[in-house]
Amino acid sequence: MKKLLATQVLILSLILGGFAESNAQVIVKVKPVRPAHVVVVKPAKARPNHIWVAGHWKWDKRKNAYVWVDGYYLKQRRGYKYMAGEWVVVPAKGYKWVPGRWVRV
Repeated sequence: MKKLLATQVLILSLILGGFAESNAQVIVKVKPVRPAHVVVVKPAKARPNHIWVAGHWKWDKRKNAYVWVDGYYLKQRRGYKYMAGEWVVVPAKGYKWVPGRWVRV
């Protein structure tokens, strides 16, 4: 009985923790800029129907910090346009990163 209760508590905490984590926003006072040591060289297009996604910052939960992600090619989705990620101002708080996403056209 105790084992069952402990299992249920663990499952519930994982579920609730997942919801809390997915709604969390990371806000920074100063938006990061591309690291000076990063040299961006856009390679030749690898395949047809691919788009270039420029290098950008991504929140790394393990490091508890933004990390730089090099640019890469992404397969185009029919009927969608890729909107690049951007820094958005959060009034009186700072900036938050909104990742790139596909938008139906």
